[in-house]
Amino acid sequence: MKILLIHGLSRTPLSLLTLEWHLQQTGWETEQFGYIALTETFDRIVERLRVSLRALASQRSYGIVAHSMGGLLTRSALGFSSIELPKHIVMLGTPNQPPRLAPYAWRLPPFRWWTGQCGLNLTNPGFFASLPLIESNYTIVAGTGGPRGFWSPFGDEPNDGIVALSETQLGEPSRVVQLPVMHTFMMNDSRVQKTVVQALGKED
Repeated sequence: MKILLIHGLSRTPLSLLTLEWHLQQTGWETEQFGYIALTETFDRIVERLRVSLRALASQRSYGIVAHSMGGLLTRSALGFSSIELPKHIVMLGTPNQPPRLAPYAWRLPPFRWWTGQCGLNLTNPGFFASLPLIESNYTIVAGTGGPRGFWSPFGDEPNDGIVALSETQLGEPSRVVQLPVMHTFMMNDSRVQKTVVQALGKED
């Protein structure tokens, strides 16, 4: 089984190199899918991802590990498409529900400029309602290392500093693995890497 890694918004494939190396050491072949929200619309990125998934699926069985926005791109690319489904999808900190911080971030001109349609989608509940559900087996890794309390925008709800625990959920809560990590660099945490390997190993 080959593993396709998809990075998050405002990141690059470099952000997943440590996780990729770990997967390779475990015995999997890997491939990365990159995109730049500044220069591409969400829809264009999804179309490119569909091409990559079709090519990958034609060669062998495959799995997907997607960080944050990468999970939303995955859901959109696989939905309504005649693509052989991956054996397993692991989403790291993906906001499968509208993230409460997105509207505040969208008010900042640099965020709007840098993230384009991808960033705008995060503020739109209709976008999330239109996303297809996942038909493959999947695991969600949700970080709980973010700030909580009176001054936190999340109140007392567990969060990873960017996405709340409830915002990661999709369907069965039992598929959400909670770890005390932060959103941006969760893929470099050894506990997250171990969880990814265990999840993918179920389908190897």
